[in-house]
Amino acid sequence: MAAATRGARHLLMALAMALAAPMASAQAQDGREGPVVNSKLDAPLFFHLLIGEMQVQAGEAGSAYEMMLDAARRSGDAQLYQRAVEIALQSRAGEQALAAAQAWRRAQPAHLDAMRFEAQILLALGRGAEVAAPLSAWLAAVAETDRPGLIAALPRMMQRLSDRAQAARTLDQVLAPYRDAPSSRTAARVALGRQWLAASDPARALELARQAQMDDPDAPGPVLLALDLMSSQRDAEALVTAHLRRPHAGWELRMSYVRTLIQTQRFGDAARELEVVTSQQPSQPVPWLSLGALRVEMRQPEQAEAALQRYLALAAPGTSGAPTEQADPTQARLLLAQAAEMRGDLPAAERWLAAVDDAQRALEVQVRRATLLARQGQVEPARRLIRSTPERSPDDARAKLIAEAQLLREMRQHAQAVEVFSAASVRFPDDIDLLYEQAMTVEKLDRMAEMERLLRRVIELKPDHAHAHNALGYSLADRRLRLPEARSLIQRALELAPGDPFIIDSLGWVEYRMGNLTEAVTQLRRAYSARPDTEIAAHLGEVLWVSGQQDEARRIWTDARLRDAANEVLKETLARLKVGL
Repeated sequence: MAAATRGARHLLMALAMALAAPMASAQAQDGREGPVVNSKLDAPLFFHLLIGEMQVQAGEAGSAYEMMLDAARRSGDAQLYQRAVEIALQSRAGEQALAAAQAWRRAQPAHLDAMRFEAQILLALGRGAEVAAPLSAWLAAVAETDRPGLIAALPRMMQRLSDRAQAARTLDQVLAPYRDAPSSRTAARVALGRQWLAASDPARALELARQAQMDDPDAPGPVLLALDLMSSQRDAEALVTAHLRRPHAGWELRMSYVRTLIQTQRFGDAARELEVVTSQQPSQPVPWLSLGALRVEMRQPEQAEAALQRYLALAAPGTSGAPTEQADPTQARLLLAQAAEMRGDLPAAERWLAAVDDAQRALEVQVRRATLLARQGQVEPARRLIRSTPERSPDDARAKLIAEAQLLREMRQHAQAVEVFSAASVRFPDDIDLLYEQAMTVEKLDRMAEMERLLRRVIELKPDHAHAHNALGYSLADRRLRLPEARSLIQRALELAPGDPFIIDSLGWVEYRMGNLTEAVTQLRRAYSARPDTEIAAHLGEVLWVSGQQDEARRIWTDARLRDAANEVLKETLARLKVGL
């Protein structure tokens, strides 16, 4: 009872302040006494609201809603309408919230918040057929300077509608008055493009992006839309590169382009773009970290170390321009340890690991230390080091098992790795990552039937797993087995992950196995251009060699061996073809 009394006292104080506010505001102008302005909050209404708020606190949301909506209708007060909407929303009563918002809009047709609440609640309820009118009214009512921002936000709001095509048609209707207005046409076309992309019509989205860029070549919106279209529309990239050639193109947009290139594993192109960013913005730390990580992935340790050292210098506390909230020295040090390991400088790698002071990354550090031990022939101590790392969650336990098995695989102890994966699969049944990694390991033991069974299970559990399709197709092609099926699997993988250079490499390889040398060279060049990986180089070199282009083959193999002389695929290729470099 005492608590309820205190709650009521707090409500009385709040309501009393609301009652006093209009009078105080009227009397505060220029320090002069003004006329007394009486509030609409008379005594009956005051107690009406008090009871309503007490009902909210007591958990009687339905009664509180009715009280508040009745008070709003009697007083015509926008804040009370909004409070009625909020009470309904808090109790997850969507239809009641909509009724209050619509009552508010009928009472105050020009009130922006009434339009906004009605439109947003209709979208939340999935009632797309009814949303056009309040959305149109809301857009018409906002200030012209605010309209482009609201238009840009509409596709995100429309995501709540399950029928994406209907949502796109609705937005087409709502934005029709603004598609050619100078102040809003770019925003309108980008918003429509995003909506049609969500409706699985990327060609229409690309045309809208193209129109928007013609309207305003300096606008970032068309570029960001084009970046999202790059995975399905080849011509979209031209819009991105056209913008980046402009004198005032922002480096942040170029970084977005880099992220898209990395997602599609076009590492060579991404590295070139990062070189541009670091040249134009040398004091920005983040691009240096991205460049360093990319160079590690491309097995270019010296270039990686230069970029990462530059990052650490810029990200140090107190450095001019260093965004300390984004600084990640731990990531840089882990990457530097990898780069040193690639160079064979294991003491330097250990020094970088010792410099890491981040409990959240303890497992990652121990795995890297275990790799260093294994490379020095101490495989069992390396395994014990991984196993002894404390587990903070089931994810850590799973990660430790994967790390141990991968370490054994790197040391070519494939049978022991399979044992670890088998034990892990008992503990984590139908774990897609574990099944996939186990399949890749049994393949090394030439246990083709078991590999196929595991990959088929991955595809059953996750039909859009591009790499499972690709791995099965490539393994069949590499063994000259069921080549038409192999090509179909790889083509399906490429549909799921367009532009992935490893899948394109597999496609080139199956074409080679089928005797289509010209097509094989075309696909393998495309893969190698996107990502100059050692295994892709081995495949491209072999097809060029067989095609009579032996000088180019030697050059590609030589470059690849400089990056990764220990690569098994490259060594096997050179030995089988009896090529000395």
